Amino acid sequence: MVNEIWLPVLLQMISRRQLRIKALQSLYAYYKTGREDMRRSEKELHFNIEKAYELYHYLQLLMIDVVMYAESRIELARNKRIPTHEDLHPNTRFIENRLVEQLRNNDHLLRFVELHKLNWVNYPELTKEVYTRLIESEEYEAYMGAEENGYAEDKRLVTFIYTHIIFSNDLLYSVLEEQSIFWNDDLEFITSMIVKTFKKFKEEDGPDKSLMELYKNKEDKDYVVKLYRETIIHREEYVEYIKLNTRNWDLERIAFMDILIMQIAIAELVAFPSIPTKVTLNEYLEISKFYSTSKSNIFINGILDKVVMQLKEGKKIVKTGRGLIGEND
Repeated sequence: MVNEIWLPVLLQMISRRQLRIKALQSLYAYYKTGREDMRRSEKELHFNIEKAYELYHYLQLLMIDVVMYAESRIELARNKRIPTHEDLHPNTRFIENRLVEQLRNNDHLLRFVELHKLNWVNYPELTKEVYTRLIESEEYEAYMGAEENGYAEDKRLVTFIYTHIIFSNDLLYSVLEEQSIFWNDDLEFITSMIVKTFKKFKEEDGPDKSLMELYKNKEDKDYVVKLYRETIIHREEYVEYIKLNTRNWDLERIAFMDILIMQIAIAELVAFPSIPTKVTLNEYLEISKFYSTSKSNIFINGILDKVVMQLKEGKKIVKTGRGLIGEND
């Protein structure tokens, strides 16, 4: 019974904040493309979320390809016409990295990449660049020459590669943009999820080691769909609340993204009685810092505070559940 509760929490990849962002992105596309087809747009929302999960596996595969490239370099050196002593007796510590070896044999990863036909074969220059930047780093030099040669050191190097070489690689951004319009926005989040995944790996783990699942549970999957639908269905009503509290502003001059962020925030405030008001407000204010103008969060905060008071007075916001006592006063 303990495992049934613990495992889904441990292996969840996509957070509620990321689901909010995905819903916001899809709503923006829904209104801006001029094709206001909710059913079609909802499919695109699911596709957007699933692409993030695809990137999670795709970037793990990149680490394997970098090691395979290192192996090929060693093999080429060994087959030189006149190999040096170093060519014949290379330092194989990196290509024998235990964490990468676990990835190479991980059933979950192998099944996923095969099912989705993922590979880096068309981007050899990226694999080469990641490897070149790695071997030029002080961290790699220290790793290869260190007396300590354990699993912890292997894991530390792989984490460094993701956080300092892969994540910051301009060529990777170009490659991802070429393959999916969704991926560059997801890169920072996915990198953090990969690092979080590796923290849970242990040396004794075998090929059946679980990677993260896309959703924590069905509730999260239902949440993002309901949030998306409620924002569209009640658009006119929620925009009216915004208008009432921006009387000194011409609505046409307010950034469209600001209006959309307030609209989706109101939808969550009304439609999800178990989510505390402060959580909703804080989440969308944080999102506004990245998806709107520099001063938007201050503006949005002021408007939403007024809207919340009106919604509570009209009994539109009614919170229920543990930890929510007093919210409706």
